[in-house]
Amino acid sequence: MENTIRILLVDDEDKMRELIKIAFKKEQFQTFEAVDGKQALAMFKSNSFDIAILDIMLPEIDGWTVCREIRRTSNIPIIMLTARGEEFDKLFGFDLGADDYIVKPFSPKELIARVKALLRRSEIRNAETSSILKIGLIHINRLSREVNIDEKPITLTNKEYELLFYLATNSNIVFTREQLLLKVWGYDQYGDPRTVDTHIKKLREKMGDQSNYINTIWGVGYKFEVPK
Repeated sequence: MENTIRILLVDDEDKMRELIKIAFKKEQFQTFEAVDGKQALAMFKSNSFDIAILDIMLPEIDGWTVCREIRRTSNIPIIMLTARGEEFDKLFGFDLGADDYIVKPFSPKELIARVKALLRRSEIRNAETSSILKIGLIHINRLSREVNIDEKPITLTNKEYELLFYLATNSNIVFTREQLLLKVWGYDQYGDPRTVDTHIKKLREKMGDQSNYINTIWGVGYKFEVPK
């Protein structure tokens, strides 16, 4: 990971924080310490973190409440620390949005392994999220080339997908048929402009109620825009 990982560590035990901080320093992680829930939330609101490690039994505000408050505004990975290992505690923590749960005492190596695993999962999740193009009720997955309209999948041919994707990523721009032939089909001078019309017609049929996202600009070509 090119950028330094910033970790919010919340625990009221000085020795525990020091042990974890030393382990993270060897991994070149940057640790920000809080000794109670109130301080943790104040730090979270004024800083950016990649992951949070929360002890459950904290002064002022407990770790569960801190977890709940973080989840109101952020999807960063959260690991809960506790001296208790009851299944109820784990389930409660997961319900609040915790990603992992580790019972004291634990090995620093185990904690580091879990942190790295969660960071990898977070990177994958973020990449998947950024690969989804959302315009109005249309969701286009750039990686799988799947298209959902109003949460329902539609089946497109390769050229229909490429035409929709090009128009959607250049919304509110008017394109002539010749421009679309060049950009989507790669035809310069010899393509038939009616090819574009045929594909637009089929695309609109598959888009159903959202076919009005693709507007015909008479005498010019087509424009993609989300209806107001």
